[in-house]
Amino acid sequence: MESKYSILNNLKAKKFRLTNIQVIVLGYFLVIMCGTFLLSLPFASKSRQWTGFFTSLFTATSATCVTGLVLVDTFTHWSLFGQTVIMCLIQLGGVGFMTIVSMVSVVVRRQMGLYQKTILQKSMGSARFSALSKLLNRVLICTTCFEGAGTLLLCTRFMPKMGFWEGLYNAMFHSISAFCNAGFDLMGKYGAYGSMTEFSGDVVVNLTLMALIFAGGLGFLLWSDLYDKKMRLSKTSLQTRMVLAVTPMLILVPALLIFIVERNNAFAGMTVGEALMASLFQSVTSRTAGFNSIDLSGLSNSSIVVTIVLMMVGGNVGSTAGGIKITTVIIVFLGVLSTIRDKEHVDIGKRRFSDKLVRQANAIFIFYLSIIVVASLLIAIIDKEIPVQAVVFEVVSAIGTVGLTLAGTAEFSLVSKCILLLLMFMGRVGAVSLLSAFMETRQKPPIKRPIEEIMIG
Repeated sequence: MESKYSILNNLKAKKFRLTNIQVIVLGYFLVIMCGTFLLSLPFASKSRQWTGFFTSLFTATSATCVTGLVLVDTFTHWSLFGQTVIMCLIQLGGVGFMTIVSMVSVVVRRQMGLYQKTILQKSMGSARFSALSKLLNRVLICTTCFEGAGTLLLCTRFMPKMGFWEGLYNAMFHSISAFCNAGFDLMGKYGAYGSMTEFSGDVVVNLTLMALIFAGGLGFLLWSDLYDKKMRLSKTSLQTRMVLAVTPMLILVPALLIFIVERNNAFAGMTVGEALMASLFQSVTSRTAGFNSIDLSGLSNSSIVVTIVLMMVGGNVGSTAGGIKITTVIIVFLGVLSTIRDKEHVDIGKRRFSDKLVRQANAIFIFYLSIIVVASLLIAIIDKEIPVQAVVFEVVSAIGTVGLTLAGTAEFSLVSKCILLLLMFMGRVGAVSLLSAFMETRQKPPIKRPIEEIMIG
């Protein structure tokens, strides 16, 4: 019989430690709760009254998860303090809270432990453990350079219109929001929930925001790889070349489709140049940014379908964007082609993807589609008066952390808003990661099950 001393020693040896995924999920949750408390304070609103808990929670979640769906207009409801809190949550959520924690460790010259580095690796999506410290410094430099350049360019348009200080503040806010693919804006002064429609014809504002969205959606890993290889694409990793090859198609082809469909519809009255710019802006921003330069309610059904597809795809892994991710979609697509051609493995060029990677990509793709179907069904049952098209659009926008809306998020019922809130959180943390954080990891049995063939298709 085991003595009580040996039992105590065994209990001490089994120290409770959160998994990497659990730390990331808990970290985002705590950030959201802190943001909720700050936004609920009286001086966070322009009315100087307490903001309701759920409104504060929804806004904090949307900002931290860099989504952009809101229940109240950011400019008309929140004070300068509240807007600053939202801006900080966007920056924290876009770059990643573990990145910020690690940066603080570097500043105070505290050595990161193995456990912290492992969590950071999972949070940033880095495949190489040894390159974390270098990547961390580049994230800081990259973020500062892009957001700083965006602020300067936007100042040239905002300052003459708003004044020096207000123009500078608006330029910084929208630069951070665009690079982090958040979609929050302060243009409510020209009309609540108007987003960037006031500047729909401004070339500088449109091109600057599109460039920031594009840069943030490519991700820090890709920019770091390009820097290491001195911008020589032939020397970069396969992932970088895949993303750079597909991304232009995901921007130009949808933009052309939107232009053709909406030329005599939503873009009626615009010049050809303005219509092309509006099409391009809509194509870029639908990839998880959440800004809009035109009234989305005026879009035709075909343009809405194109927008939904773009919101589902999202940006690159390790970026500020959400969605299923470009690399996942590529692997799923190549897997379908391999099946059609009756090939045993999924390959591209002279490289072959592992079977485990293909299974993971298929699982993520199917899981996201399943969540979209279930959430859309639930909201359609709860809010019968809202068109199904608007429901699906809102659901995809939430889980893709986009922020675009057709019906207006405030029009949904409380239960539906709770579903959207959960979808935003899942979209930022990762739907599969969120579930795995609450599932017990069991040791695999050292046996192989017998193969059984069934008919499919």
